[in-house]
Amino acid sequence: MQGRFVDWFLFVALSVIWGSSFILMKMGMKSLSPYQVASIRILSAGVVLLPFAPKSFRDVPAGKMPLVLLSGLLGTFFPAYLFCVAETRIDSSLAGILNALTPIFTLLIGAWFFQNSIGWRKWAGVTLGFCGLVLLILSGRQGLSFSYMGYASFVIMATVFYGVNVNMVNRHLRDMGSREIATVAFTLLIPPSLTILYLSGYFSMAASEAFLLSTGASAVLGVLGTAAASILFYMLLKRAGPVLSSMVTYGIPFVALFWGLLSGESVNPTQVGCLLLILAGVYLANR
Repeated sequence: MQGRFVDWFLFVALSVIWGSSFILMKMGMKSLSPYQVASIRILSAGVVLLPFAPKSFRDVPAGKMPLVLLSGLLGTFFPAYLFCVAETRIDSSLAGILNALTPIFTLLIGAWFFQNSIGWRKWAGVTLGFCGLVLLILSGRQGLSFSYMGYASFVIMATVFYGVNVNMVNRHLRDMGSREIATVAFTLLIPPSLTILYLSGYFSMAASEAFLLSTGASAVLGVLGTAAASILFYMLLKRAGPVLSSMVTYGIPFVALFWGLLSGESVNPTQVGCLLLILAGVYLANR
């Protein structure tokens, strides 16, 4: 009974942490550029995992190091920038809804590039999910604006990267510890994130109250939404298995919607209906 409580506590904690990531990006971008927010996020995640780095680098075989770095780029680095740039034009709640497409792209990429088998039920779920995606884009407040659709596509591209990363890790890094993968990947991403911060002029900005608040939100995003959440997710995966772990996908959009409404973003009933349609597709595809 106590073990089951811990499983559900981890599930709720992950839903809240990852669902809150989208509004933290918005808060960070009140005074910082999207590139600075994403860089601070990655830098914070790498710094907080540095104490585990010496052992992790010893445990990761030299031949697997390029794959671990690629996993960090696909699973964290590129999506962090894509989400932040997207949220300069779309609401954080919409970004949270679009993030629910990750399991569908994971399934498609697994079938197309990793020779995973897909039955008719999975294809039906993928089709249903994409119908929800199309309706969601059409229901946006800017309609068929190419600018709106273009920025929404950045989030979709990020979920594609997530799908590639999940399949790659499952195929080639399955025998390695999750903390080792995360620690090595995030540590290797510290130099490029520092470089981007320097080139963006972050270190020459005045330390105003707004600057410090945005930096703090971005750092919390990295420490909790990236480093801590990765460890919690793998804990849940090992304790409860893939079924309960994959259900986190269902909790994240509703937390993102809650924060979006609380911050004054507009969410119409059609968008909520599209979210339910996407989640129905995800359920059917992963049943």
